[in-house]
Amino acid sequence: MRSFWILWKREVAAYFRTPRATILLFFFLLLTGFNFCAGVNALNHGPTEISIVEAFFNTLFFWVAFLALIPLLTMHLFAEEYHLGTMETLVTAPVAEASIVLAKFFASLFLFLLLWAPTIFYFVLFWPSAHQIAAASYGAYAGAYGMLLLIGMLFLSLGCFASVLTPHQLIAGIISCSLMILFFFAGMLAFLHQHDSPIIHELAARFSLMEHMTNFSRGLIDTRPIVWYLSLTVFTLFLTISLFKNCRHKN
Repeated sequence: MRSFWILWKREVAAYFRTPRATILLFFFLLLTGFNFCAGVNALNHGPTEISIVEAFFNTLFFWVAFLALIPLLTMHLFAEEYHLGTMETLVTAPVAEASIVLAKFFASLFLFLLLWAPTIFYFVLFWPSAHQIAAASYGAYAGAYGMLLLIGMLFLSLGCFASVLTPHQLIAGIISCSLMILFFFAGMLAFLHQHDSPIIHELAARFSLMEHMTNFSRGLIDTRPIVWYLSLTVFTLFLTISLFKNCRHKN
């Protein structure tokens, strides 16, 4: 456990050792801030049953920011170790493979949460400025940010998996981005085949990120997507640990 925390602190410090984290935070908040303002302006055109929270988490700008963020956080995790030549030191250290992979994963998750945390203030500041709440219940806030965490964990695990495959950061970013896009558009089959076989629709609905986010941002909490995302995250991390273990034995 001690080795895990040492590695975790090392990975977190690596984000702030360069201006990478600061620049990423600036442009990320710029994009999400624009997304929030665009959602508020769209809802000002007339009566609607959509809350500000639901509008914020279900726009094109939100998904663009989300999908673009993950490769930037993960593509360097293992690829940079290969590039800098520190992978040999890492694989020969008396540390379990699981500790190394999980330390990198949770470090990226920490920065992921750190980047999204300021967006909570959008909804906090909305009430005194607009004199109305951003959602009808606290369940909408918990559901939206809970689903954000679940999808983020899955995609970060995919990013770790992609990074361990190659010593090139750009290629790792392309692989992780491709996997996320495939996963994202697989959920679109739920809408394309909604009048076809109910089995196909049900299977495709399990991949529908937008449908899950829509339901959770309305406060409709369902345990099935929670189990689904956690299971896929654990499975992907298991594959990453297995691949890293093979790499370690080769060295």
